[in-house]
Amino acid sequence: MSPPCDGFLSQYTHHHLVAFLLTFFSYVLLHASRKTFSNVKLSISAQWTPSVQNDSSPAFSPAETWEDNKLFADSEDATLFLGALDTIFLFSYAVGLYVSGVIGDRLNLRYVLCCGLCGSAVVEFVFGTLTEWLQFYNIYFYCALWVLNGLLQSAVWPCVVAVMGNWFGKSGRGFVFGLWSACASVGNILGAFLASSVLKYGYEYAFLVTSVVQFAGGVVVFFGLLTSPKEVGLIMTDLRPRERDSDSQRPLISDDEEEEEELCDADNCTIQSQDEEMETSPTPIGFCQACCLPGVLPYSLAFACLKLVNYSFFFWLPFYLSRNFDWKEAESDRLSVWYDVGGIVGGTVQGLISDFLGKRAPVLAVSLLLAMGSLVGFSHSPNDRVINAVLLAVTGFFIGGPSSLISSAISADLGRQEALRGSHDALATVTGIVDGTGSIGAAAGQYLVSLIESKLGWMCVFYFFIVMTGGSLVFIFPLLVREVCTMWRDNRGRTHQL
Repeated sequence: MSPPCDGFLSQYTHHHLVAFLLTFFSYVLLHASRKTFSNVKLSISAQWTPSVQNDSSPAFSPAETWEDNKLFADSEDATLFLGALDTIFLFSYAVGLYVSGVIGDRLNLRYVLCCGLCGSAVVEFVFGTLTEWLQFYNIYFYCALWVLNGLLQSAVWPCVVAVMGNWFGKSGRGFVFGLWSACASVGNILGAFLASSVLKYGYEYAFLVTSVVQFAGGVVVFFGLLTSPKEVGLIMTDLRPRERDSDSQRPLISDDEEEEEELCDADNCTIQSQDEEMETSPTPIGFCQACCLPGVLPYSLAFACLKLVNYSFFFWLPFYLSRNFDWKEAESDRLSVWYDVGGIVGGTVQGLISDFLGKRAPVLAVSLLLAMGSLVGFSHSPNDRVINAVLLAVTGFFIGGPSSLISSAISADLGRQEALRGSHDALATVTGIVDGTGSIGAAAGQYLVSLIESKLGWMCVFYFFIVMTGGSLVFIFPLLVREVCTMWRDNRGRTHQL
């Protein structure tokens, strides 16, 4: 039992820190492996196509001997197939999120999380390393592996959000989750570093390094992660003062975590008896029931629009910078990191502000409005690296920040709200629904971006991003109105009391 102490961090123990770090680095390793595939596409394309032969060079005899392993006639066909693999992965990932969330609420979250991490590592090793060592190239085999990879990776995000939701109560959740959701951006940076450090030996070694590290991370999680405070006899407590006659401090939708908190002292985490834990064991919620929870569908649809924009920057930003400004590919890769930096800061700051207000929707609405302006500014950015870095950081702040907030803190709010009537086993299911819907939007967006760019140019792509960002704002507008009205009524009530 942790000793009582004052301050924001006094409610947390070393168990909270371990849960934070293990879930954080679980998704860091997953995103690092995902980023590796993006970073080695050029090398894969070269390996899958015939070498360009000079007319004066001696002919190979027979020609079929040295080209029998080549999948495609030229690099353009190989690039199209790599793009198709991205779409296949995102769609299978989206479908898997709907299923894995339900599974996570019914099985031990630690088992599901480790299965996703270790299984995905094995698939990536087979895809990128083993096939190259064996010189085995087959389109259908690659597609099947990438479908399986998407399904396995989909098990990770709902589980880590559910574990974080179990350990961290609503007080400070926006700040904690905003800081924690930097895991995706940190994973992108780590993946770029790991891939570039061994790429000179062959792309298969990039897959080897990231898959081995990810598998090792899964083993550490299996033996070290506690999925809930109840596993060590703790009950979550919220040291933040509560106003029982007002819901102004309740983020998004009031939850019944306060009922749990009444079981323990206001300043301490206490020991709960095993019999009491068995009696209060919650039952899992169904998929359709989770979809009907207040706020789930509006935020899911809003996230579909927003994740489309966010993932388009993830996949297309280096390509855009190289093509639009004629910069070297490595230079564009380094500059694109500023978008991730902006997203890290944005998620943390906006989560902290939403905690202070006790509401999420107003913070999201303001950020999305400013995001539309930042997209206009970035689309007209000059050929200057410093200005582009600043504009990228600002754009990442207003797009990556809300994206992190919806996928983490708001998903946890939605999974622990009052409408559940005592059933807390909805965190993974709700997270899967929100992120799954967002991933469907992101998958469809990658095709639309390439289509719009080829037909109309990059400026129309940015107009498309602005429309999608506005769509996110439209979907959360009813929630925004309700929360603003609640804040107004609370302020009037306090004024009359004075």
